[in-house]
Amino acid sequence: MVSRMRAALPFLAIGACALAVQSAWNVRRIRRPRPTGTQLAESVTVAIPARNEEATLRATLDSVRSQQGVPRLSIHVLDDGSADRTGEIADAAAREDPRVHVHHHPDTDPPPGWLGKNYACMNLARESDSDVLVFIDADVLLEPAAINALVAELRAGDFALVAPYPRQIAITWLERLMQPLLAWSWMTTVPLRVAESRQWASMSVANGQLMVFDAQAYRAIGGHEAVRGEVIEDVALMRSVREAGLRAATVDGATVAQCRMYEDSSDLIEGYTKSAWNAFGGLAGSIAVNTAMLALYVAPPVAALIGRGRTRKWGALGYLGAVTGRAVVARDRGERVWPDALAHPASIVAFVAINALSWSRHVRGTTSWKGRTLQ
Repeated sequence: MVSRMRAALPFLAIGACALAVQSAWNVRRIRRPRPTGTQLAESVTVAIPARNEEATLRATLDSVRSQQGVPRLSIHVLDDGSADRTGEIADAAAREDPRVHVHHHPDTDPPPGWLGKNYACMNLARESDSDVLVFIDADVLLEPAAINALVAELRAGDFALVAPYPRQIAITWLERLMQPLLAWSWMTTVPLRVAESRQWASMSVANGQLMVFDAQAYRAIGGHEAVRGEVIEDVALMRSVREAGLRAATVDGATVAQCRMYEDSSDLIEGYTKSAWNAFGGLAGSIAVNTAMLALYVAPPVAALIGRGRTRKWGALGYLGAVTGRAVVARDRGERVWPDALAHPASIVAFVAINALSWSRHVRGTTSWKGRTLQ
């Protein structure tokens, strides 16, 4: 086994370096939305599903209400059976601003076959007759010209969907290990402009924290109803768009939005375990991807530490490639670079552990999120 790993080490090191080059290429080529400097003529609806979001909803609503260059803006909030002050906060915003409309739903399970967020988004979409439909999570903060810039990108590329990736705020040690992997993973593995030009559904990259749709196209693909039971519904929506022969693009979202997904390590683990099992097309896919990540990003630094001679040199090269790729993406997105990039092998180990926990909970039927069981 050891001799096989030594033989494979040069290939692993070269692979890690090649993927770092891919990251740098994506940084150079990714679309970066820019505000138009003029008023949008189109009507825009911002849809915010909210369940127990009292800590973040007010700030999100303030950032949406402060949008510039969007004169025909309406904001719809769905209070999805919250047990905290989410509904009160939304109602207060509606009293202050006639553009804000609040819909209160009881704390009941969604219909069979539906997941809660997907059902909430579907109901929100039904409230809109606007030209553009923007879905945003209740913990995302928008820059003042974000919607203007994203809608301009939507129209400039004749896209049905524009999917920005907000900058992820990471504060606690586990956040700093895990959250940078979100953008790093697709910047490292998906040739974005190639996937876009060929509209490959299999290379869809989206983040449900913020999605911008042409409303007519959204309805044409069946909207959230078409992905009602999908745990990773954002990627499924982009696949649906591309499979329908429409255009979709993943764009830089770090300059237009930011999000702190989880407030502590416990919430982070719960959040990732609800969906990580579904990320790689089944158990076999999860095993294959996790094994590949350990080989590419953990084996080389281990070899650099305990190996000798050429083994140590190849291991050091592989580690350098991994750290470089991680640093390139973090710097581009305005995220913390040092010393976090140096801990990339630990990030991979943490992800693999959470993926294993996610599968364990899924198999035992104990996966849940915000008080609702997920199957």
